[in-house]
Amino acid sequence: MGKKRQRTKYVSKGERKPIDPRWRKEYRREYNGSTAQMQNKLEAWLMGKKVMLTIENPNKNETNKRFIRVNANDVWKRRSA
Repeated sequence: MGKKRQRTKYVSKGERKPIDPRWRKEYRREYNGSTAQMQNKLEAWLMGKKVMLTIENPNKNETNKRFIRVNANDVWKRRSA
């Protein structure tokens, strides 16, 4: 039998997740609703990207939809020059 070659690089088999799901969930809870998230959304909107915001539903008769997603262009209106 011949000698086995040395591998030049290692490729993961993808059997395990890189981070525990409970920690990922905790990080997401900290980020959602934070000032960092709103700052990132504002910067993306200023670059002209499509940004969605979650706001309270102005229609109080729709009790099953307490919050709704709206386009940031409807909330943050740009001034025309």
